[in-house]
Amino acid sequence: MPKMKTKKGAAKRFRVRASGSVKRGQAFKRHILTKKTTKNKRQLRGTASVNERDVASVRSMLPYA
Repeated sequence: MPKMKTKKGAAKRFRVRASGSVKRGQAFKRHILTKKTTKNKRQLRGTASVNERDVASVRSMLPYA
């Protein structure tokens, strides 16, 4: 039986925490930043958790994480 392959696009975007939850980077912080308020940009810093409804699909893309 061949090994299962990791979806490399998902591997670059998601990390599985020790608790089993999945963390992701915040979206909307790449470009067109001049029209966004300073408060909005500040609140987009850091990481966020993947919604629990999407965790199963993300985990299936990362079989060895």
